Amino acid sequence: MTSDPSPAAAFRQAVETGDADAAVALFRDDVVFNSPIVHKPYEGRDALRAILGAVVRVFTDFRYEAEFDGTDGHVLAFRARVGDRELEGVDILRSEDGELTELTVMVRPYSAATELRARMAALLEG
Repeated sequence: MTSDPSPAAAFRQAVETGDADAAVALFRDDVVFNSPIVHKPYEGRDALRAILGAVVRVFTDFRYEAEFDGTDGHVLAFRARVGDRELEGVDILRSEDGELTELTVMVRPYSAATELRARMAALLEG
């Protein structure tokens, strides 16, 4: 048994400790991030760093509640608050050769997603 955590486990630990830089470092340079609120994917570590850095500021009471592993990827289910809204979501991780390649985030309900969009836009545009 190895003491090195899987990329998904290392990502979870980085997110749970609010370390966006450590989370981003686990991804390939050409990472693809699929946003729950923006149609076009973001590409590259710089874009992912900006997004994750804003997310750790916007989410409160963040916690992973479940995880699922399969041959095609890893899913981390979470809950958090955005303002006065309770949010539920999943992080879908894909990897190749031990390096994370893609992150897709899905959230619900719609009212929390719209609050997330507004707060993220304010941070990323400012």
